[in-house]
Amino acid sequence: MRLLEERIAREALVPAPDVLRVDMFLNHLIDTALLDAMGREFHRLFGARRGEVTKILTVEASGIAIACAAAARFGVPVLFAKKGLTNKTLDSETWSAVIRSFTKDSLTNISVAKRFLRPDDRVLIIDDFLAHGAAVRGLRELLSQAEAQLLGVGVAIEKGFQPGGAQLRAEGIHLESLAIIDSMNPLEFRH
Repeated sequence: MRLLEERIAREALVPAPDVLRVDMFLNHLIDTALLDAMGREFHRLFGARRGEVTKILTVEASGIAIACAAAARFGVPVLFAKKGLTNKTLDSETWSAVIRSFTKDSLTNISVAKRFLRPDDRVLIIDDFLAHGAAVRGLRELLSQAEAQLLGVGVAIEKGFQPGGAQLRAEGIHLESLAIIDSMNPLEFRH
């Protein structure tokens, strides 16, 4: 997606060889016009599945805004997996999985209430970044536990120089990335 690539090239920061900061327009301060364009693009990319999708699934917190933009186009709700082992606002019956956070370099429990993810759900996973694929695998584990169907995965920014995207595609997952970065220094996009 050219618009997203242009914003990354113009404004993103690269504080370390494998870290890309886009907090100035995507996951802290959010440009809602860009977000809307991203939602439209995900709707176009997964258009063949349009009538099948019942939910958009993501992980808290950075993926929620992007998931909402996509969900608005599909006319379905967003379900986000909460992080942490205990949460007073979460149902006692949950589907849960453990994921490794790339940015925090730690293990995190994610969970969703069983009543919100059911066997008849057909789900698109939407997230902000894809590096090693741990978040997607964790969300896929939740879907497996619920016996729900994964229709595809959409990510805003894929770090193409890290293995997650290639591995997920090799597993047969329909993966669509709005921007794929093949090199951080210099910043190079895959086309």
